[in-house]
Amino acid sequence: MMHAAGLGPIVDRSIQPAPAYRWYNADWKELLMLDWPAGSVSGSSEVNFVHQPSLEKELDAEVKRRNNIFLHFDNECIDVAQNESRVSVDIKDLKSGKVQTYSAKYLIGIDGANSFVRKSQGITQLDLGFDADWLVVDFMLNNGLTASDLGLVECGQYCNPERPTTIVPGGKVNGREYRRWEFMRLPHESKEEMVSEEKVQELLGDWIKPEQGELIRHALYTFRSLITDQWRNKRVLLAGDAAHLMPPFMGQGMCAGLRDVWNLSWKLDRVLKGEASDTLLDSYEAERKPHATEVIKLSMFLGSIICIPDKAEAKARDEQFLSENAPQMAPFPWIKEGIIAKDATGKPTSIAGRLSPHGTVRYQRRTGRLDHFIDMDNFSLMVNASLPLEDMSASHTHILKNLNVQIIKFSAKESATDNEFADTQGQILGFMYSNNINAMLVRPDHYIFGTASTLEELEELVETLESEARLSGIKMSETMQVDHV
Repeated sequence: MMHAAGLGPIVDRSIQPAPAYRWYNADWKELLMLDWPAGSVSGSSEVNFVHQPSLEKELDAEVKRRNNIFLHFDNECIDVAQNESRVSVDIKDLKSGKVQTYSAKYLIGIDGANSFVRKSQGITQLDLGFDADWLVVDFMLNNGLTASDLGLVECGQYCNPERPTTIVPGGKVNGREYRRWEFMRLPHESKEEMVSEEKVQELLGDWIKPEQGELIRHALYTFRSLITDQWRNKRVLLAGDAAHLMPPFMGQGMCAGLRDVWNLSWKLDRVLKGEASDTLLDSYEAERKPHATEVIKLSMFLGSIICIPDKAEAKARDEQFLSENAPQMAPFPWIKEGIIAKDATGKPTSIAGRLSPHGTVRYQRRTGRLDHFIDMDNFSLMVNASLPLEDMSASHTHILKNLNVQIIKFSAKESATDNEFADTQGQILGFMYSNNINAMLVRPDHYIFGTASTLEELEELVETLESEARLSGIKMSETMQVDHV
């Protein structure tokens, strides 16, 4: 997402690939392992760790560099109102007391768990039932010291009922490792006790000595599982923590927020340009709410493994996970509603709704990321170069032109011509071969609209795209031209 948004250098400077994620019982027997170092469909690491202050510093500098973004610190939103054509907000300067009214066609409430925007619209939330207090502690190791030197598990959950504990990397700054510990508050402990410096040092004492680094911060958080009932109220939309809260055990809170705005941005862009009707925004909640709900439930599943302060319950859990019938984690969700190809029963066809493959390619003697070469604002038709597109009917070619679909041909790196994309990592063609397809229609947000194996199936898919575009409010244009890449 961030590479395609032009923020690739910031990402590359701010993240590190994640190690394997392991869950242990009190005796350090492994209950569960998530293979995070495994490669992803996106051509890079499946999971990454980020030092959030470093990332935010980079993003802050990028925002200040741009002349179309305006920051108003020490200001508070005190009212939201809307009519048929506009939405307005009253913003109060907390220093001067002055109130300024701003208006726009749409308002996105990305204002956190206690969202004023959500509350202003009277929108309720569904509590999925997870509630636990955890003390989060960030610690910077001395220069040259590593987690391995300290005998720490690189990335894991210590599911000890005497003190459920999270031990994970926190990124690196100037070569120094940050480590994060999270300690569950036990029933007999007060919130005030948990945030005292003495308590923090006591809890860290089992893992690290004060002289081995520097305590950076600590705070007590209540981990919740909430999903907002309504993500859109006419011209007001919600995203991020304003729309959902999840336990952190999947590391998906910020990721889910990024998916929200990634989904919303390409649709708002089309609406504001007059290339789609307001109806297109209805697909935002239809696609994101079920997806976020499933991710919350995955996080709750993992949370249920560690958040057990009772020894008898923990013993029963251990026996279950160490048996041949260990509970299985559900697969990561796909998009199952909205703007994707569906069969007669309304279910996604084939692998529609999955994230599309991405990777490093060569095109016209230059090598780089695929999203550096193509227009990410439009739908893409990615095809195996062996598929005879020249035999496609004029009417179907016309549909692609009118929807401004860019056509991208892929060949193996050994045989690609200068006007074809050489799949240097084997990510794209390998994905096609493994799914027995030769073409994919891909949305601007990298999700697969639908797939085809033959030219006939592709023509049917193009017709489905035209129908879905009309239903969702995407306008056809006789003046749009297709880019053949």
